[in-house]
Amino acid sequence: MSSLITYFLLGISLAAPIGPVNAAQLDNGLKHGFFSACVFGIGALLADVIYMLLVYLGVIKFIDMEFMRSFLWFFGCFVLTYTGIESMIKKEEFNLNSEQRGRPVLSRSLFSGFLISISNPLTILFWIGIYGSVLAQTASKFTHDQLLLYSSAMIAGILSWDFTMASLASLAKNIFHTGFLKVISAASSLSMIGFGIYFGIQAIKALL
Repeated sequence: MSSLITYFLLGISLAAPIGPVNAAQLDNGLKHGFFSACVFGIGALLADVIYMLLVYLGVIKFIDMEFMRSFLWFFGCFVLTYTGIESMIKKEEFNLNSEQRGRPVLSRSLFSGFLISISNPLTILFWIGIYGSVLAQTASKFTHDQLLLYSSAMIAGILSWDFTMASLASLAKNIFHTGFLKVISAASSLSMIGFGIYFGIQAIKALL
């Protein structure tokens, strides 16, 4: 039981730090509500699961190559900067009275969550550094079923944090007035742009 709790907390440690995924999910929840923010989190989780499988299969070593790291830094820079700027200039009203659950909104939320997470080099570094190390230590001690169980506990931790972020966004949407929500949304957008610029600087450093 203690091992499951440890892996659950490890999942939260991946999702909790302030980063582009949290900023984008908060912005999504402020504009579209709780349900859309949850779908965004599920999209981000799908990217995490893919990286988890790549680490498990050993394919992640290819992504860890210097050339691929530079490419991923640049790709993350483009995705985050574009998303942040689009969110800043998009003339979208905050609907304070209802959840937006239409298929186009939810599909866009799912894809956005997946794209931002899959292109986030910090996520890749986590799975290589943390999960890769944990896997190397535990693979010889546990069976495949146990590894699957512990990995599922990590996924549960990530989901719990996504649910928390969606709840916070929904709570803010219901409590604060539109003007203040726009300020929070603008701050989230600037955060994404800031991370995009940071990723771009890292990409240039890697090339040089």
